[in-house]
Amino acid sequence: MTRLRELEQRRRELLRQCEAQREELAGRLAQLNPGTMLHGSALSHLRHPLAWAAALVGVLLLRRTREVLTFITWARLALTLAGRVASILRLLMQPRADSPGR
Repeated sequence: MTRLRELEQRRRELLRQCEAQREELAGRLAQLNPGTMLHGSALSHLRHPLAWAAALVGVLLLRRTREVLTFITWARLALTLAGRVASILRLLMQPRADSPGR
């Protein structure tokens, strides 16, 4: 019987602590104001136009995974080819040293 009493007492103590925490959280939530939250440094990045543009692009491309991956693959291929063409053009445009046989 003493074990049961100890457990009941522990349960009552835990319930009191929970109630105190609920009251504390309710008081803190009552202090929060959406207007003051936007002035904080944590949410200041929401005012940046590039963040909005990135979010818009993300929403537009959300359901088009296959198309996005295809585009990324083609873009990567195009950049690779452009880099190789630029390297070849640089080689061709370098002034050539006169050969000793001429």
